[in-house]
Formats: sequence, structure tokens, C-alpha cells
Amino acid sequence: MEIIQLNIQGMTCASCAAHVEKGIRKVSGIDMASVNLAKEKATVSFDPKETDIEKIIQGVLDAGYSASVSKQDDDEESRGTARQIKN
Repeated sequence: MEIIQLNIQGMTCASCAAHVEKGIRKVSGIDMASVNLAKEKATVSFDPKETDIEKIIQGVLDAGYSASVSKQDDDEESRGTARQIKN
């Protein structure tokens, strides 16, 4: 199993997050999908022998939202911004 994190755009409520999760889970080879509305992120565990990132993103698109692979730099930048705000 592989785990990826996606940036999700277009969600406005908890129902949207549930709809995105459902769209991801429809893709074969998905082990787990968890969507965080506040962070606009989805964490997905999948079997790379059965599916790939493009198919997972297509599942999000089919649900009516957009997605991109979250880069490690994005996460580090977010943490740095949070530290600046905290200080």
C-alpha cells in the first residue's frame, strides 16, 4: 500500500468532504480515504498494483471537485506559517 496526500479545491461544507471521500472510495484499489475539510486535504491509502494517482484524482474530479498532489514543501510552508502566527 502507498499513502498520498492530495490538495482538494472547491469544498465548502462537511457534505462536500463526504462527497469527495465517496468519490475517492469508488476507485478500485483504495484501502482508505480521509478528507479534512479545514485543511482542504485528502489522505489516501491505495494499492499501486490496482490504481494510480491519476485515477484517484479522476475520482475527485468525477465528484465535482479538483485535486492535486500535495507537495512536501507545501506542508512545511504551512507549518512555518503556523509557527509565525503562533509567535
